[in-house]
Amino acid sequence: MREYDDQAVVANSDGQRAPYDPMPHGPAEVGVGPWQGEWPDDPRYDPELLEHGDRRNVVDRYRYWSMEAIRADLDTRRHAFHVAIENWQHDFNIGTIVRSANAFLAAEVHIVGNRRWNRRGAMVTDRYQHVRHHASVPDLAAYLHELPGGPVRLLGIDNLPGSLHLETTDVPRDVCFLFGQEGPGLSEEARAACDGTFSIAQFGSTRSINASSAAAIAMHTWVREHADLSSGEAWRG
Repeated sequence: MREYDDQAVVANSDGQRAPYDPMPHGPAEVGVGPWQGEWPDDPRYDPELLEHGDRRNVVDRYRYWSMEAIRADLDTRRHAFHVAIENWQHDFNIGTIVRSANAFLAAEVHIVGNRRWNRRGAMVTDRYQHVRHHASVPDLAAYLHELPGGPVRLLGIDNLPGSLHLETTDVPRDVCFLFGQEGPGLSEEARAACDGTFSIAQFGSTRSINASSAAAIAMHTWVREHADLSSGEAWRG
């Protein structure tokens, strides 16, 4: 079905659920079927979805809306933080980070290095998110520092000597969290270009946590400090 291939995550042609179904323990079908009754006179609604139903992994407020209409509505209330990922080894975490960035409503996602990245983990959420490419971290830093409304600080997330504790530091409102590759972490070029770095407190035997997990922690830290939770815009399931 045209651009809505995220509906295919629910079941295959035999009716069996896909192993990456986002709601594996819920009903066999998520979403809604074809619109019943007279169609709404609203340009946000997609005729194909009204006719065939909307099984996408979107919140109820966006049922039957076109992808363009959803993205336009998200643009009216995006948060001030950005997320950036170094992409030198086609890290599989990038897709998951993009999905989390969509969930927390990041202003933009930035891919640094290789233009191509593995989108499987994004579960089509990259289509609702502004994703930009930068050839290098200095290029990213220059872009952020020249954004209208004031510079956006570039802060790396890595357990480096001298890093500030994420748990006890006031996270800036206008910030871009930069994450390195799984394993090596931030590159030397990234460390030099960052305005500072944060570290995430750990207490076990491993020296680091998964990059996508670190990204989710950082984004949620921003949400706890700066997001308006009283507006009713936060979706809790």
